[in-house]
Amino acid sequence: MADLHFDITTLTPEEASFSYKSTRIEQCKASSFHGEIIGQPRAVQALEMGLSIPGKGYNIFVSGEPGTGRMTAIRMILKKQALTGTLQDILYVNNFSRPEFPVLILLPAGKGLEFQQALKGLVHRIKEELIKQLEDTTDSSEKKSKIDINPDLLIQKLKKDFQKIRDHFSDKVIINYLKGVQEDLNEYSFIFSGADADTIRSAQFFLRYSVNLLVDRSGTAAAPMIYENHPTFSTLFGSIDDKADNRDDNYPPFLSIHGGSFLEASGGYLILNMVDILKEEGLWDHIKRSIRTGLVIMQNSSGSNQRSPGGIRPEPIPIDLKIIALGNEELYDYLFVEDEDFYKLFKINAEFDFSMPATDENIGNYIGFIKMIVDDEQLSPIETSGIAEIVRYGSYLVEQRDELSTQFSLIADILRESHYWAKTLSSETITGEIIKHTLKERDYLANLPESKIIDQILSGEMLLHLEGSRLGNVNALAVLDRGTYSFGIPAVISATVAPGTEGIVNIEHEAGLSGEIHDKGLLILEGYLRKMYARNFPLSIYSGICFEQSYAEVDGDSASSSELYALLSSIGNIPIRQDIAVTGSVNQMGEIQPVGGINEKITGFFSICSRKGLTGKQGVIIPKLNIRNLILPEFVIDAIKKKKFSIYPVSNIDEGMQVLASRPAGIRNAKGVFPPNTMNRIIEDKLKRLYEISRQQN
Repeated sequence: MADLHFDITTLTPEEASFSYKSTRIEQCKASSFHGEIIGQPRAVQALEMGLSIPGKGYNIFVSGEPGTGRMTAIRMILKKQALTGTLQDILYVNNFSRPEFPVLILLPAGKGLEFQQALKGLVHRIKEELIKQLEDTTDSSEKKSKIDINPDLLIQKLKKDFQKIRDHFSDKVIINYLKGVQEDLNEYSFIFSGADADTIRSAQFFLRYSVNLLVDRSGTAAAPMIYENHPTFSTLFGSIDDKADNRDDNYPPFLSIHGGSFLEASGGYLILNMVDILKEEGLWDHIKRSIRTGLVIMQNSSGSNQRSPGGIRPEPIPIDLKIIALGNEELYDYLFVEDEDFYKLFKINAEFDFSMPATDENIGNYIGFIKMIVDDEQLSPIETSGIAEIVRYGSYLVEQRDELSTQFSLIADILRESHYWAKTLSSETITGEIIKHTLKERDYLANLPESKIIDQILSGEMLLHLEGSRLGNVNALAVLDRGTYSFGIPAVISATVAPGTEGIVNIEHEAGLSGEIHDKGLLILEGYLRKMYARNFPLSIYSGICFEQSYAEVDGDSASSSELYALLSSIGNIPIRQDIAVTGSVNQMGEIQPVGGINEKITGFFSICSRKGLTGKQGVIIPKLNIRNLILPEFVIDAIKKKKFSIYPVSNIDEGMQVLASRPAGIRNAKGVFPPNTMNRIIEDKLKRLYEISRQQN
């Protein structure tokens, strides 16, 4: 006679709970922290290599979650880097023969400002000489002075001034430009004939001899590091003043040119957010063109090929810089596949991890970071118990008992809010209880949607059975995200079965509400039925599986085990418990695989049970492999200690069905037959009967 005995395992409070002991925190305090980059060895190595290789295309794509220290690491490493090229001042001057083609001048750092000042001095001398000619020809009896300009005399008087500038700046472009100034003065000085001194001093005419200094490197020795947080055509590449068309004739077009971040970063590094770049049509193509050519072409602000304001076409500006683009892993993969130019231009991917091992060294660095924030921002002193809870929260963020989150911005936020609550609760220090209170208040401020859903469940507006047993109905667990807050809610999965050959029909898919991963999960269920039961006969079944009262898209496979439980219940006419909720994905072998959001799912179902009233029978089935992910709140652990709530870890479908149906699953004997009165025997017999009915109908 078959042995129908079976065991049901629940987690002990010790297995379900997790914390960092104060003794370990005290031991880890000895680790030194000096503000270095924590837990990102691969990303740091990639950044250092990419920044050190001068070869073409060695720009860097930095991927990872916000708050993992990407910008901090970039700034720290860039401080150690040398210039990518020679720092130069960038300026435009007038082209006297063809004003629509302004002349580009590149000078060593600081020389641009000197040249601009020299031209200002020259213009001042020109005005002085013009006024002096005025004074030399003035009749004291006249009320208004009149002059006739002598160009040759004017140029002769300014000869030393021109020569002084030539001697100081040996640049050929400047020498040619000064020659142009002389010729222009000779040609146009007649316009001041008959002018008075005030007219000469205020004349717009002299703007034609000024310098448009786009980039001034005066006093700069380090490589520029520019972060453009609002990337557009004009902010990146500069622009030409839209009012250039409406200026009077004396306003030279070259003064309408404005520089952008590409010019400011030349000789150094430009940091861009790729998400922002791709939002503006055509901007990414323009950036790639500038990287390939090493030139910035000044255009109108839209970056299109339309005529620039004023009809001017400034000479292209050569640049030498490295671009550091920020994005996430999905965006990197997308660009790598879809854009054939991407890898040619961004050969380095510095990927920042969202977690790091919870070693003593890393915990020590965590503690150092905590103390740095407390000291720098003058927060309330933090006790060892408070540090232990913060480190525990770091593990909670990544759902790994042996890992810590590297999203240090979130850790800093908890410290700031804990300081607030310490002051509010009249605590001189941040203790472990203050941290717990802070997290509780955080949840309270964000959990309004969760509370509304629980109210709907308890009022009966959402049909969810929390007691007794039902056929083909399982309370599966899902996670809803709301910004930084996520919570678990039960979702009813139902399954119906009839004779037929259609197989398992995914009602969500038929309604257009099923994602590809969820579709795959349903196909796996058929594979399990064939492997487990339909060995000697065809699988002939028509089953519909549905998420009840669900009107949004369903994706992921974390409910696949729940769907299989509902299906097996319906096939075998086996009632299953409704006071136990389920999560976990399943493979074709019937093995239960780990899922994400395990803590939110358990806590969410516990909250509903707690509001309805804990009976001691309620609980959650989870994958056994998820035990290492459990970082549950204290109130759930207390309920487990009091035997008011249970967590059932399972490794396969048989174990889960035994919990839900309170009867043995059954194992095939040496002849390949399931024992009588076991669930698997009942289910196999029902599938054979469905096949017989389907065959008779056909």
